[in-house]
Amino acid sequence: MMWLRSAAFNLWFFGLTLVLSLLSPPVWLMGEQATLRYARFWVRLVLRGLSATCGIRWQVIGLEHLPREGPALLASMHQSAFDTLIWAVLAPRFAYVLKRELLRIPLFGALLSRSGMIAIDRGAGAAALRTLLREADRARRDGRQVVIFPEGTRVPPGGRVALQPGVAALAARMGVPVIPVVTDSGEHWGRRSFRKHPGVIRVVLLPPLPGGLKRDDVLARLSRAFAGGVAEAVDKSVGEVPVRL
Repeated sequence: MMWLRSAAFNLWFFGLTLVLSLLSPPVWLMGEQATLRYARFWVRLVLRGLSATCGIRWQVIGLEHLPREGPALLASMHQSAFDTLIWAVLAPRFAYVLKRELLRIPLFGALLSRSGMIAIDRGAGAAALRTLLREADRARRDGRQVVIFPEGTRVPPGGRVALQPGVAALAARMGVPVIPVVTDSGEHWGRRSFRKHPGVIRVVLLPPLPGGLKRDDVLARLSRAFAGGVAEAVDKSVGEVPVRL
């Protein structure tokens, strides 16, 4: 049954993505705000399909730490594809830091570009950092909520990797505190896993880190937050907001 439910979701996800990409208005005629609304519509439908087919629901704890307007920087754990979707319905003007290869996807890549996502060539070294900082200036001016995954890749629950220093550089450039985010999404939607396990994914926003921290301090505090996981994070945060799609 789980296999059939997972197959149904995959059919929904890829079919929906294809149809909405084909039916989207020409991206060169859509403004950034219209493209963001279109992306949010797509994500809402994807998540509704996830709930209907696989029995996966979600809770958001500590949402009061995310400003409802103006620039913000969210440094999130990355356990599954779910993490790359949920902020489209939580943040009013979201902007993901993502790998440039995604822009090569026909139609979908053009929508990513038009919506103001921050695409980085991870093999470009110092040039990638310069691009990140330049885009950070634009995001701050536009009042965007930037989502970055400091682990750099999806990491299974309980796994640990060294965090990428770009998040500290981004925080310093934007001049906003870093909001750590922990999740247990990988327990239900595993990395490179076909099967989806029913249950509740928890997303926890912790209080922002103090401003003006040095790079090593930012990385150390994020590492401790990620190591503590959801259980420890819940004890440090208040409020629980179920997402209603």
